[in-house]
Amino acid sequence: MFRKTTLITCISMAIPSFFVSFTKILVGFCLLCMVHKDFVVAGFEEVRVEHDTNETLTNSSITTAGTGEDGRSELCGTDLSFLGPPYGNMSIAKMVCSPIWNTFVLWYHQREDNVMTIILSAVYTTGWVGIGFSRNGMMLGSSAMVGWFNRKGHARIKQYYLQGAHVSQVIPDKGELPLNGIPPVVALHGAMIYLAFQAKFEHHLGRQPILLAFGTRYPTGFHHLTKHDDKTAVWFDFSQASVLNIDTSQRKNHGILGLMAWGLILPAGAMVPRYLKHKDPLWYYLHAVIQFLGFILGLASVLLGIQLYQSMNADIPAHRGIGIFVLVLSILQVMAFFLRPNKDSKYRRYWNWYHLWFGRMALFFGSLNIVLGIQYAGAGDDWKIGYGFLLAITLLVVIVLETFSCLRRRRDKPNLPSNFQMNTI
Repeated sequence: MFRKTTLITCISMAIPSFFVSFTKILVGFCLLCMVHKDFVVAGFEEVRVEHDTNETLTNSSITTAGTGEDGRSELCGTDLSFLGPPYGNMSIAKMVCSPIWNTFVLWYHQREDNVMTIILSAVYTTGWVGIGFSRNGMMLGSSAMVGWFNRKGHARIKQYYLQGAHVSQVIPDKGELPLNGIPPVVALHGAMIYLAFQAKFEHHLGRQPILLAFGTRYPTGFHHLTKHDDKTAVWFDFSQASVLNIDTSQRKNHGILGLMAWGLILPAGAMVPRYLKHKDPLWYYLHAVIQFLGFILGLASVLLGIQLYQSMNADIPAHRGIGIFVLVLSILQVMAFFLRPNKDSKYRRYWNWYHLWFGRMALFFGSLNIVLGIQYAGAGDDWKIGYGFLLAITLLVVIVLETFSCLRRRRDKPNLPSNFQMNTI
């Protein structure tokens, strides 16, 4: 009976001890399901669409293997008159044509007044095809033109605002592409679908991040897109008609390093002095080594983030600002290791307070920044579920260790009789 009561008491006493960890996890789970930024988008009116009524649709999947470089290059000689004016009236000699990805081929023409005519073609049977314009090669905050033919054979083409990675955050009839008054067109010609539109940009386009995607399922009611079957992001140089794939491995490595440092190693190192302090001096060396390893990984993550910012213009102020703040806190913690006063020093109490609370702030904002990074990168449900699972495991470990710590303290506490009194001097 005593052991059962003691265990219950220890569990109840453990609650305040991991309150900070629980708060961090609660905030993490909440933020994982939220969109952290509201975007101002421009309206877009219903557009005219055209299609070849002689073409029939099938229910097979889009072929993504491509037709080969030679075959795709031959498509650049296709007569585009079936698109109708003004797209079909443009001379092939004026249009720049370039295979861009899989079966996707891009035609374009820039006028002196910065009006650009863009035509995208791809092998098509069912579903939808889209091309997006991004500021930094990421989906979040981009605008896209998407075209498809529904089950009845009716053509549709709309602009979408990519507010987030989830399909519910891909908003139809919104976007920031500066379309002019010429209605966009979508058409079928042979085995290909063609999307054509015009936009007036502020300046001549040069090296521009382009998003390409397709889905084999039809958009649902109110033109909400279904999840894509495949996608890519490329740098396309409109001045030279050259394509350069965006290296997404850097972004992935940045996320992995940050997750390992601030989601696993540093929280584990922070638990050592609390739950292993009775193993002196082992706890001290474990704590120092683990935290130093976490600092190295965190620093590597920050350096990769700086490289991403420079190469992809990945301007995410909140994520970058919190990352710099956490890095400063981490450096202060490393400095604290070398400036640690002796136990009998009168400054030791202030050092303990500083080391404890700066460490807690670094862990909290590091966890918050992981959530922001997952959200802004549009990393998808795999990352969210993975980090949520890691947070849950951390909470469970804290509860178990706090309970055992409480039991150990009660076991080591001397049992004095209730009527025990000290002799007065």
